[in-house]
Amino acid sequence: MQFYVVYIREAHAIDSVAPMGGGAAPIVEDPLHVEERRALARTCMQAVELEDLETLIDEVDDDVARAYGAWPDRLVLIDLEGRVAFQGLPGPWGFDPEELERAIQVELSVH
Repeated sequence: MQFYVVYIREAHAIDSVAPMGGGAAPIVEDPLHVEERRALARTCMQAVELEDLETLIDEVDDDVARAYGAWPDRLVLIDLEGRVAFQGLPGPWGFDPEELERAIQVELSVH
């Protein structure tokens, strides 16, 4: 089993639909180039102490986010054939780690 974080569009960029920042949260603009998004992802992963998880970066065209309905964030399990075996509700309120764990157990029992 492999786990990845897929970094998509910043949910709270100052020029986004839900701007936030200040205090412990940095004030950032939505990146215009993938290199900027990559740097922002690195900063974010360090801030939440997840830099040990491999992070994949969605291009600035947001194709991955749109394909998986991932904005602002979502838990997804892909099976060995590359199909979506589980897709949780939009996060962070829809995050249900126990539901993801059950889906993982089902996938492991199938293979």
